[in-house]
Amino acid sequence: MNGADMLLLIDAGNTRIKWALCASTPLRPGVPPVWLQMASVSHDEMAQLPEQWKHLQPAHVHISNVAGQMIRDQLTAILFDLNPTLPIHWFASVAQIAGIQNHYRNPAQLGCDRLAAVAGAHHLFPDQALIVATGGTATTVDAVSADGVFHGGMILPGLKLMAQSLARNTAQLPQVAESIAVDQPFADNTDQAIVSGCIHAQVGAITRATQVFSQTQQCAVQCVISGGAAPYLLPHMDIPCIHIDNLVLTGLYVVAQSGTL
Repeated sequence: MNGADMLLLIDAGNTRIKWALCASTPLRPGVPPVWLQMASVSHDEMAQLPEQWKHLQPAHVHISNVAGQMIRDQLTAILFDLNPTLPIHWFASVAQIAGIQNHYRNPAQLGCDRLAAVAGAHHLFPDQALIVATGGTATTVDAVSADGVFHGGMILPGLKLMAQSLARNTAQLPQVAESIAVDQPFADNTDQAIVSGCIHAQVGAITRATQVFSQTQQCAVQCVISGGAAPYLLPHMDIPCIHIDNLVLTGLYVVAQSGTL
């Protein structure tokens, strides 16, 4: 497969840069992309990207960036060195794209990563009402109806930010989080009490959103969870949830294939 068939997709988040290479072929609804290569780096590790990308030769690049102008400038420079004529498409939120009707009061204000995640989830679960929860630096909980209308959502501090807000060392947060039993939310020490509180605050928001959206839509709602914190939340969810990795990258692929760039 030559470079003319390739797409480089980049999800520049507040903490990490995730990327994937895939073939530029149409997708059927409900079918996930096939990733040919995939990796991620932290912002401090962006100097590794030229080495990771030097043999890729994509035909187009599609980027969701919520990390600010500095990261955008760095990515632009790296991609220019890779290929000065490489077309770069910076994904931005609009009122309608890839089967999604964005009903945000100001559609452009919606974080482009949130819209990409919603577009990806709507593609993977067509004709279903969805709550799309992404646990990263912030946790977002978004609602999209079966016909692709984005109704809005919630934003709350991510799991790590919640713990940091209580001035605790979060270096061991994953290990502590994994030690919280589903049926034992009440911890007998401060570190576990903080982590248990943070986890259950996140779980409560996602559960409440799913229940309310189900009532307003008068139908069953599928909960989809993505993001780095998802593995710590899923064991504590008492509603059915599906874990999808790299939902923003999936959404970028769907947008690229939709012809609405």
